[in-house]
Amino acid sequence: MAADMERLKDPQGEERRARRMKCLGYVAAFAVFQTAIILIFALVVMKVDAPKFRVRSATFDDFQVSTLSTNASFKVRMNADLAIKNKNFGRYKYENSTMEFFYRDIKVGEAVIPSGKAKFRSTKKFTVPVDLSSAKVPGNVLGDELLKHAWIPLTSRSTLKGKVRLMLIFNKKKSTNMNCTMNLNTSSKQLQDLICQ
Repeated sequence: MAADMERLKDPQGEERRARRMKCLGYVAAFAVFQTAIILIFALVVMKVDAPKFRVRSATFDDFQVSTLSTNASFKVRMNADLAIKNKNFGRYKYENSTMEFFYRDIKVGEAVIPSGKAKFRSTKKFTVPVDLSSAKVPGNVLGDELLKHAWIPLTSRSTLKGKVRLMLIFNKKKSTNMNCTMNLNTSSKQLQDLICQ
């Protein structure tokens, strides 16, 4: 009863209290909104994934293959089409590197990958030349392979080291590995069955 009498005596105080409560509600809603924005920003924009580095295809300038069973060999000048897919919200700047090609774990070629940048949320495509040679492969081993199939199985491996630059302020180190398998078709002079992990 006394409280009701107080309210009747001071209607302006009640109004002030209501305004304060409304203001506190707005501040609380703003704080929740701000927290949600920061969480989304941290989980989506500031999250850094390793870019994907792949062999896409290849063309050939020189293609010499000997299928003699005891002395089989190959000497190929290949232009490897590569791609770096950067899904981050910042550009990926990578250092010079090398890409190696193997036939049954025997190194048959190497290419130099010059340093460069992949823009944010984009795929950088470029071509590097590589000379493939069976000089270190025993001729009879390669000859048996070519008798069974009309292709030469190859593997390419490489590691790119670099940094993702976020908001023009933060740099996060990220490395990406290439591991691709493919078959070099000696009849059609093309790469086939290209799979990258």
